[in-house]
Amino acid sequence: MSSVDPANNIEIKTLPDVREWINGELSLNQIKKYKIEDLLERKTIKLNKDNIKKEIFNNVVLVTGAAGSIGSEIVVQLLAFKPQLIILYDIAETPLYEIDIKLREKYHFQDFKLIVGDIRNRERVTYIINRYKPKIIYHAAALKHVPLMEINPAEAVTTNIFGTKVLAEEAIKAGVDKFIMISTDKAVNPTNVMGVTKRIAEIYTQALNVVGKTRFITTRFGNVLGSNGSVIPRFREQIENGGPITLTDPKVTRFFMTIPEACQLVLEAGALGKGGEVFMFDMGKSVKILDLAKKMIKLSGLTLGKDIQIIFMGLRPGEKLYEELNYKNENHLPTHHNKIMIVKVKMVPLEQIQKELEKLQNNLTNFDNYEIVKILKQIVPEYISNNSPYEILDS
Repeated sequence: MSSVDPANNIEIKTLPDVREWINGELSLNQIKKYKIEDLLERKTIKLNKDNIKKEIFNNVVLVTGAAGSIGSEIVVQLLAFKPQLIILYDIAETPLYEIDIKLREKYHFQDFKLIVGDIRNRERVTYIINRYKPKIIYHAAALKHVPLMEINPAEAVTTNIFGTKVLAEEAIKAGVDKFIMISTDKAVNPTNVMGVTKRIAEIYTQALNVVGKTRFITTRFGNVLGSNGSVIPRFREQIENGGPITLTDPKVTRFFMTIPEACQLVLEAGALGKGGEVFMFDMGKSVKILDLAKKMIKLSGLTLGKDIQIIFMGLRPGEKLYEELNYKNENHLPTHHNKIMIVKVKMVPLEQIQKELEKLQNNLTNFDNYEIVKILKQIVPEYISNNSPYEILDS
């Protein structure tokens, strides 16, 4: 454990598990300040690494969105399983450059290729898959920020749906063994553009599972602590600046996981999946964001109301008070791990979703936000906008 004792100005730091020491030795760089993810009101989830190693060892693996919070952690976790080659595919050149340095200098790993590219570019995707012939694809590339996607639905659709479509179709053509798509709890009863685009990506990849030999697997989880643009880094910055901490609503709750947990789920799903499944974690109780902010203030040695204030700004467009991990009519099946479940979702025939996506594609170039969202609502009828201009389409 680690904490702050303001009276004596003593900061206690955290030692990693002995199994995580580099080469069996403890490095000073591994002694870290207290992390807010340690405050999750449940034990950290650990998975079966033997299953993962069988999938990864001596194979070529492609990771899209490899420079992002989830993608880069997937890459780092893959190192332990000794892949033949990792292809890091991302459109963000600066973060890709930074992970290049990290892999070489911190992990002394050389067996990787950095590819700057857009998953929406079919020619580029085809070339990369045909050249490197990955056995497994971990698809982490996505546009994820809810308020931004609410005002840029065409981009959300183009990346989250049609970028996934391009990647999945080329994976089938090349005979890729497994395609693991990273989804979100916001895809369940979506109230925003981001969530509904991820739901449609789930629908399409599952429909493709019967087409060729490629097995399509989905992982669905909640908010990731400490990921780029998430609430934890924002709260930390606000605390360092003396406040105030800004929250949307005192009633807002979210399910949380750590970045390593989220990525372990992705890897475990790849090992467990036979094709067509949606995997989700039992992430314990949802966390009140207000309580999270109060804990961060306390850990910083500050007093709420005296040293720092909390103010409420109201829900942003597309946001809802609470998230759901599955639909009420979805059944759960157990796996060998008591914290991992398979969600049995309703399958949509491939021909049906293809026709709907063709209609959506034909309307993208007009950049008519309302028409785009209208079609999204036709594809996913349970998509009901919340705190959004698109609510008019639900009446």
